[in-house]
Amino acid sequence: MTRQYTGATPAAGSPAPLDDALDDVSADAVERRQVRVPAELHGSRLDKVLVTVASEFSRNHLQGLIEQGHVWVDGVLQSSASRKVLAGQAVAIELTPTQESQAFKPQGMPLVIVFEDEHLLVVNKPAGLVVHPAPGNWSGTLLNGLLAHHAAAATLPRAGIVHRLDKDTSGLMVVGKTLAAVTALTRQIAARDVHRIYLALVHGRVERAAQRIEAPVGRDPRSRVRMAVVPSGRAALTDVERLAVWQDPDGRWISAVRCKLGTGRTHQIRVHMASIGHPLLADATYGGTEGLGLTRQALHATQLGFKHPISAQALVFDAQLPADLTLAWQQVRSAA
Repeated sequence: MTRQYTGATPAAGSPAPLDDALDDVSADAVERRQVRVPAELHGSRLDKVLVTVASEFSRNHLQGLIEQGHVWVDGVLQSSASRKVLAGQAVAIELTPTQESQAFKPQGMPLVIVFEDEHLLVVNKPAGLVVHPAPGNWSGTLLNGLLAHHAAAATLPRAGIVHRLDKDTSGLMVVGKTLAAVTALTRQIAARDVHRIYLALVHGRVERAAQRIEAPVGRDPRSRVRMAVVPSGRAALTDVERLAVWQDPDGRWISAVRCKLGTGRTHQIRVHMASIGHPLLADATYGGTEGLGLTRQALHATQLGFKHPISAQALVFDAQLPADLTLAWQQVRSAA
């Protein structure tokens, strides 16, 4: 049975949720500095002068503060980093925190928790939820939610996250709640003792009922945002079982498959299936196109098994397909 948690509600006087803080930083978080332009910087760009005022910040961040309306010259609000300033002019700046510095903060959010005790929790992550803060996603991540859910998360590496799912992949994840649990779970993953099963819809007719894909996965040398099968990559193993094949009215084939991970490389199933000519449905990064109503990659972590890090009890959890994948999956399976 799943339980719904909304995370902690900030008490009076506590920091606002991160998404609010980024848009409306409280007065306590803002430091104001002012300087007179020295003679040696006469005629310099405004952002160059600001570097002397706040050298601990990057020039890009200071330029952003100008654009956001946090810089004045002789009391006049500025909007251009390239504006030239004159010796003797008063330059004032409000220094707000960088987005990255605000990332690791508690942020209450709904978490669908399949299992929880004092040592760990298993969550059913929805598609669209980023697991860990990164450029472009400094707030609203699972890590932010975990920090709000239990106080001990703040003392753990990555708030207890021991493995990840891609933003648009749904399904089961285990998270440690103590350092002992995090350490034990990490060791199980490294030893390949964690059982992970995914369901996927892929383009094309998968001919073989079962096959093993054993091909190294590493960064695509042509694109930093992609992974690829490359000789220099890390060993990666995926076992694929064909469950159904279906031909749509336009003659295009779609196959339903079950994938068991032998390793857990970044984008592993997506890369491996694309490498054999069967990219995931709606996975534009690896050659998939939208179909059956899906606009995100058709991948769901449906089963997760491991030994309890403290009691060593064998635990297995299952998560049904979410609504978007259920409709597409049923169409392929029923038609087949």
